[in-house]
Amino acid sequence: QVQLLESGGGLVQPGGSLRLSCTASGSIASVYTMAWYRQAPGKERELVGTITRAGNTYYTDSVKGRFTISRDNAKGKMYLEMNSLKPEDTGVYYCNAGIRRSGTLRRDGYWGQGTQVTVSS
Repeated sequence: QVQLLESGGGLVQPGGSLRLSCTASGSIASVYTMAWYRQAPGKERELVGTITRAGNTYYTDSVKGRFTISRDNAKGKMYLEMNSLKPEDTGVYYCNAGIRRSGTLRRDGYWGQGTQVTVSS
């Protein structure tokens, strides 16, 4: 069984910072590209950014220069450092990863349960 678990969400004032973590656990052979998504109330889930195993990153335009994605392959973790937060960054943040389970050759996509980020004064 494979699980992704996010942590680090909370309430922060505009202009503040938060750091989210995502931990992959279970019978894992390899973790491939990982990603952060978010979903604001009443809106569709949107991609925030991605990071490959090699550390190459992509960010959606609205977070460029403010958010940084990193990962620790040895620990099976991914991080989202969020700075200069705005009210429009409010939403549930989800971790997504392509994972190959131990003893298999197939790569499947997995989602975490999400963590709430609220930016408000």
